[in-house]
Amino acid sequence: MRQLVMQGPRTSSVVEVTEPNPTADQLLVKLTYTGMCHSEWYPWSTATKGDTFGHETVGVVAGVGANVQGFAIGDRVTGLGGGGYQEYIVMDPAKTFHVPANIANEDALVEPLACILAAATKLAPVTPGDTVAVVGTGYMGLGALSLFKAMGYGNIIAVDLREEARANALKFGATEVYHPSELPNRYRLDWEAIGAPDLKRDGHAVDLFHTGFDTVLEFAGSESALQLAGDMVCAHGRLGIGGYHNDGPRTIDYKLWNFKALTGINCHNRNISWELELCGKSLDLLSKGIWHFTGLARHIYDMDEFDKANEDMASHRGGFIKGLVRC
Repeated sequence: MRQLVMQGPRTSSVVEVTEPNPTADQLLVKLTYTGMCHSEWYPWSTATKGDTFGHETVGVVAGVGANVQGFAIGDRVTGLGGGGYQEYIVMDPAKTFHVPANIANEDALVEPLACILAAATKLAPVTPGDTVAVVGTGYMGLGALSLFKAMGYGNIIAVDLREEARANALKFGATEVYHPSELPNRYRLDWEAIGAPDLKRDGHAVDLFHTGFDTVLEFAGSESALQLAGDMVCAHGRLGIGGYHNDGPRTIDYKLWNFKALTGINCHNRNISWELELCGKSLDLLSKGIWHFTGLARHIYDMDEFDKANEDMASHRGGFIKGLVRC
């Protein structure tokens, strides 16, 4: 079978490898697509020979182990594990989900959907109509915006450097959009707004609890976005970190975060049992029309176009939001 393998930084090739041989307790899945995740862009750009990527998969059952129940050859499936960017993978039935009939393959990549749902769940509104801000409105940020709307948030403020991303945010539920340089002063509680911190409790020049937001989610993965998101949190507010910061250390003004007594929430999840629960719920929300988050995977590539696809993802060429690789 064909598999995508890195030859070095920013250089991949498609090679022939042996098709996997599932056990009696596993499924063999012929992949339809592997989704491109921005968390793999930096590893792709610094790859060494032999590296492989891919963790967002959807396909069709091609073989069912003798001990496996609930699946049949021809079933459309998605799930966790097994790898990606190759023609066939082996999957654990416990980590595999049927794709509902009313969800297209292009919208059924459940791994990123579960990640978005994990972030949104950790930042659920306290009361209906609450306000939330999202910094970074790429694929994951748009998913969070649309899910926040479904969860009952009222005002949803989106911040992104790109005009196109801000326009997309309005389509997916944002009520206000801003370039970082255009953010109103009332939406930032930074040192310029605070002035000298008053630790004597004699009062401040600004209302610490009504400048900025109670809840801010960062979903860009850059240092500047993380800094901005921290600036936007009000005193005693919540900062959710959804971006995957894997290209080096981050420097933030922790003195500011400390003074504001904000709560930092890592929105990533390593509890597989909970993530599997979120996978099922994500598909159910989409299928029932509660979560309106489809039609974003408009850039589809063959495996031998993987390097071009990564360049397109980095530059957002041609309105790139989400890319898929045919397997």
